[in-house]
Amino acid sequence: MWLTLFYSCTGGAALVYTLYRWVIPAAVQYHGGLALMWHDVIVERLLDTLTQSTRPQRLLGAVQKNATRGDPRSVVRAIDHFCRHKEWAMNVGDEKGCILDSVVSEVNPAAVLELGTYCGYSTVRIASLLPPHAKLITLEFNPDFAAIARQVIAWAGLEEKVQLVEGASGDWIPKMKEQFGVKTFDLVFLDHWKDRYLPDTKLMEECGLLRKGSVLLADNVICPGTPDYLEYVRSSPRYTSQYFKSHLEYTKVEDGLEKSVFLG
Repeated sequence: MWLTLFYSCTGGAALVYTLYRWVIPAAVQYHGGLALMWHDVIVERLLDTLTQSTRPQRLLGAVQKNATRGDPRSVVRAIDHFCRHKEWAMNVGDEKGCILDSVVSEVNPAAVLELGTYCGYSTVRIASLLPPHAKLITLEFNPDFAAIARQVIAWAGLEEKVQLVEGASGDWIPKMKEQFGVKTFDLVFLDHWKDRYLPDTKLMEECGLLRKGSVLLADNVICPGTPDYLEYVRSSPRYTSQYFKSHLEYTKVEDGLEKSVFLG
């Protein structure tokens, strides 16, 4: 009897682990809503409870364990490995990250604004490609995320190039010129709350933070999606836009980046 019970429990545990580790992740790979629900709600809450830590803290631990201090690319690789093989996280990711890298290299910006830091993954990618004396200002609303991001950025050795600011984008955008001496931004990376893409873009226009030739690069325009923002930049005579098809970070769900050049 006890042997039967033991085998039943062992088999049940093995089945649950197989479902959790391989079957369900594979099943949600092609469905945006299910993928986000599984990874960003169910798994995250489960692991937070089991480990008594947060996903950003676990991501930082992976960086400190596997990345070389002062080497930005090793930090990026450590996070990508963590997100593909350990635990999904809402970074721009390796596939779309290559598109981000190419746009940063093409623009060669002196002044960059990033809206939405999270744990600093895209911050590290951007800052590592900036020319000497260039500056990146990154805004993060969540103070817990900001605390982790500061450590990730420091581990990459990029503190001198990055100004991390805590608070709401709607509050900080009007103060950019006064607080940071910024005239205009050459590149803006939008990767924060999706319902803020359009109002923040219009706010940057009103505040004179965009010049002719300024580039806006927006993530997650398909999944979760930013239809009002896309309609605006694609139909406005003030922009010329290009869509880069890709996938939601670390999945097979269609997503992409929208690159929009401000025409003045």
